[in-house]
Amino acid sequence: MSTPTIDIYTQFGCGYCVRAKRLLDSKGAAYTEHDVTFGGKAKAEMLERAPGARTVPQIFIGDTHVGGSDDLHALERAGKLDALLAG
Repeated sequence: MSTPTIDIYTQFGCGYCVRAKRLLDSKGAAYTEHDVTFGGKAKAEMLERAPGARTVPQIFIGDTHVGGSDDLHALERAGKLDALLAG
């Protein structure tokens, strides 16, 4: 089984984004960061993948829309994040 692709949509100056990336970094998880600060293609892609999402970060692990930083940390507290990262 291969490691799932991780995408995180962020914005400049976002403390929640920093917090989410710090947790992923601590897990050794490689991710692709998409900056939506100025809208454009990345913002449109985020909204297509997570309809109704208006806050950042928006985190996707494989086909799973995790949600935001609080959701990511909740998975960690519940002991479910490692399995999701492993695929």
